[in-house]
Amino acid sequence: MNRIRLASFSLAVVAAGIVALVVAVSNGSAKVRPAVAAGSAISVKQTSLGMTLVDANGRTLYLFEADRPNHSNLSSAGFAIWPAFTTTGKPRAEGGVSAAHIATIAGPNGSRQVTYFGHPLYYYVGDRNPGDTTGQGLNQFGALWYVLSAGGNAVTSAPSTQAPAAAQSGYGY
Repeated sequence: MNRIRLASFSLAVVAAGIVALVVAVSNGSAKVRPAVAAGSAISVKQTSLGMTLVDANGRTLYLFEADRPNHSNLSSAGFAIWPAFTTTGKPRAEGGVSAAHIATIAGPNGSRQVTYFGHPLYYYVGDRNPGDTTGQGLNQFGALWYVLSAGGNAVTSAPSTQAPAAAQSGYGY
């Protein structure tokens, strides 16, 4: 009987730890932001890392180094922290983004995940405002996470300064 109680207690502690981790990483909110709707755009925006890839609302997009070209290797648990950038149509390319390099692949739960230069694209739940890059360089779910340049390359530098005030205002995520 004691062995069963110990196992149940241990399982409860592990479950509580996982919930605490998700809440801590998401700044007190375990809510996953909704995917971007069809017809959205991909563009570049000035951030503390330079000109980086963003969605139509100015939210930073990331790549996962464990992915293969046009294939996401992120676990189901990973999508809770790093939601896929999905669409129901083809996103538009704006402001220096190459339309020829935008595509979609099969994403989580039957969605269509957007790729750029073959990199599946993700958001980070810790980013609260347009232009935030708080996921930059994190090592989570088995690999590093980076923002992308307009040329489709990982930007591997650390933030040098705060993003311009215009990039941080509005939207209220």
